[in-house]
Amino acid sequence: MHTLTNGDYIVFVIYFIIVACYGYWVYRRKHNADATSKDYFLAEGSLTWWAIGASLIASNISAEQMVGMSGSGFSMGLAISAYEWMAAATLVLVAIFFIPVYLKNRIFTMPQFLSQRYNGTVAMIMAVFWLLLYIIVNLTSILYLGAIAVHGISGINFQVCIWGLAIFAVIITLGGMKVIGYTDVIQVFFLILGGLVTTYIAVTQVAEHFGSPGLVNGLKLMKEHAADHFEMIFKRDNSHYADLPGLTVLLGGLWITNLNYWGCNQYITQRALGADLKTARSGILFAAFLKLLMPVIVVLPGIAAFILYKENVFHSQMMVNGEVNPDNAYPSLLNLLPPWFKGLSFAALTAAVVASLAGKANSIATIFTLDIYKKKIKPEATDHQLVVTGKVAVVVAMILGIIISPFLGIDKKGGFQFIQEYTGFVSPGIFAMFILGFFWKKTTSNAALFATIGGFIMSVIFKVLPKFMDLAFLKGIGFSTLVTQSDGKTQLYEIPFLDRMGIVFVICIIGMWIISNIENPRGDRSHGLEVDTKMFKVSNGFAVGALIIGGILTALYTLFW
Repeated sequence: MHTLTNGDYIVFVIYFIIVACYGYWVYRRKHNADATSKDYFLAEGSLTWWAIGASLIASNISAEQMVGMSGSGFSMGLAISAYEWMAAATLVLVAIFFIPVYLKNRIFTMPQFLSQRYNGTVAMIMAVFWLLLYIIVNLTSILYLGAIAVHGISGINFQVCIWGLAIFAVIITLGGMKVIGYTDVIQVFFLILGGLVTTYIAVTQVAEHFGSPGLVNGLKLMKEHAADHFEMIFKRDNSHYADLPGLTVLLGGLWITNLNYWGCNQYITQRALGADLKTARSGILFAAFLKLLMPVIVVLPGIAAFILYKENVFHSQMMVNGEVNPDNAYPSLLNLLPPWFKGLSFAALTAAVVASLAGKANSIATIFTLDIYKKKIKPEATDHQLVVTGKVAVVVAMILGIIISPFLGIDKKGGFQFIQEYTGFVSPGIFAMFILGFFWKKTTSNAALFATIGGFIMSVIFKVLPKFMDLAFLKGIGFSTLVTQSDGKTQLYEIPFLDRMGIVFVICIIGMWIISNIENPRGDRSHGLEVDTKMFKVSNGFAVGALIIGGILTALYTLFW
């Protein structure tokens, strides 16, 4: 039943009051009338390691995971966990190699890094580009998927849901990065607690359905009744190979996706840019451990929903216009929960959506205010004017997200795949530009522009290229995905987008190497950054934590290969 009981509303109201009161307390306790714009946007020196780690997860885990990734768990199984588990390894690398460069050079925004390393043209192009990407792809998808989930669970009108989520997020965002960072700790608590409760009840529902109650029995039955949903590496004949093409998830494009997202993304790195190196690294390591837990919260429920769907437990809830919609898996599961527990899981989902919206809106405001407004529109703006401008940008961005989200077809592609594929058009070029900018002093501005603009163009070309190329050739080099038609013939569909990202990344690196060697053969131009190998040395505690994460990942892939 798509309604909430009075008990559910009580739990949700308690959650809302706790977050609102704590956020107001943080604002009053830490707000300074003379606070600078960097203090507002970055909470400079104010966030602890646990607040940074929690904020990273709260900003990352949203409707795209709770709804979209659960839907992917429903359709393809545990393999989708690769995004989460590889993210844990990626976070370790970001903490070791990326964050020291940012902090040593006092980088506060990604366009600032590009301006310092390359030039203002590259920085401004990317600032505008990131704003469009964050608003059109990320903010809209979070809003839309979140509203679908809240509507599916509560029965509240969809428009009321989308406006309610937006307003809640704006209230938190207007308090600045300090309020976002510390309230995210509470959001993560609700997210994990509510998520674990949902997983427990979903698994035990499977166990009870087959007459063998208990959590352990439920996990065994899930493995037994959906063995194909517990494979981490897909073979070429798997129908989901286009989304997760075999070993690419370990050796190819998934690394580009994760390194770009966690290391070159204002939305994420902003949490650590206001801290010292030890605090930032500790927070990122904490986030890496939390990422290992995420598939338990978002993927296992999707697999449980798949088994229950096959057993006709909630067949009708999964159907939309006569077709199965995997993104309905998580909301359908929540509707199986008893009163009070449903309210807790509802609060967890809302917490995930609101925290992610707040983080995204803050990043949009930061880039617009510090990299566009202050540099091009009003260079003489005071800190107070910058903070006001940032708050206005938050509200405008959220309204734009509400207006355009219904027109993007997010619900038709599958939420998680929508975000991954469309950000994948730009990730290879951006990551190539950053990685060579970090570690190769010869890299020139024109080479960076080639990677940024050329990378996007090449991604589009490789998206449509299979329609015009020889099928046998592409199949021979391993980059084709085939579909069988009703007449029994096969037709080339497309290059899997993770493979496509790997190809474009390699071309971008080669192109940047050629252009830079032509323009700057002796490497005598200013690098613009201070980079010292001593920066990359880590503490013993961090090294131990990183080794533990590596060991856990090795065990998981060995177990579910």
